[in-house]
Amino acid sequence: MSLLLLDSASLWYRAYFGMPDTLVSPKGLPINAIKGFLDMTSKLIVQYSPNRFVACLEGDWRPSWRVDLFPGYKLNRLDETGEEEEPDTLSPQIPILLDVLDAFGFATLGVDDYEADDVIATLSKTQVGPIRVVTGDRDLFQLVDEEKDVKIAYLAKGLSNHDLVDTNWISNKYGIPGDRYALFAMIRGDASDGLPGLRGIGEVGAALIANHFANMEDVVDAARNSDERLPKNLTKKINESLDYAKIAPKLVHCAMDVPVPDMPMQIPSKPSSMKNIIELQNEYGLGSSVDRLLSALRWS
Repeated sequence: MSLLLLDSASLWYRAYFGMPDTLVSPKGLPINAIKGFLDMTSKLIVQYSPNRFVACLEGDWRPSWRVDLFPGYKLNRLDETGEEEEPDTLSPQIPILLDVLDAFGFATLGVDDYEADDVIATLSKTQVGPIRVVTGDRDLFQLVDEEKDVKIAYLAKGLSNHDLVDTNWISNKYGIPGDRYALFAMIRGDASDGLPGLRGIGEVGAALIANHFANMEDVVDAARNSDERLPKNLTKKINESLDYAKIAPKLVHCAMDVPVPDMPMQIPSKPSSMKNIIELQNEYGLGSSVDRLLSALRWS
């Protein structure tokens, strides 16, 4: 009963920049992100053999409650109109891709005022394992759960060479207990999301702290009380960032209480309408990408 959760935007951005922009439909519409996403999905299904699948979407890539906590959240990604910067030829492909996923009977889910990460986190908490989360985003390392068998298929090296992240992988990579990635990330910060972390503390300092303390509350208490486990320079920097330390747990932790609807997640054993799939394949020139997905599902 394995469940595959896709961080969909992470995949279609990777597909868009990884596939030639010369790929177009018979009417000249760009389809490189669509084909790349479908090709990746086919390979993932073959590799992980899930019987449940959800393509998770951004209900809001910059949720109001996170911005209220920290106005600088993802501020660096806004364009001149106040929207997220996105390639002009990617945006028109997303509705078509979602139509194709729907034609295959794949579940898709986004929830207003929550990011895809939050939807993934909630499903990883509420659904039975094993669960594999597919993403290029390190933020989701915090969801790794050995007991429940939640692991992250991390695409930084590409799909063919991707890492399957578990607590041992995290420990070996960052030198911290494998279940403390979220605390490590809070302290280190994340420039891509406009998050400063505890200023002046980089990965080395963050790892030292995460080796001694399990959560931010304990870190702050230790700094306030000049705990001998903290070098004086780190104590000083923590105490200088107390305002950020106070909001960091809610800001950085994925929400696990997203109001997700009851929905079927089973991958269908056969298409409800092969005619619909073929029509989309022909209309948009998706050719071998659709064929590969049909083969991965053993529908052809």
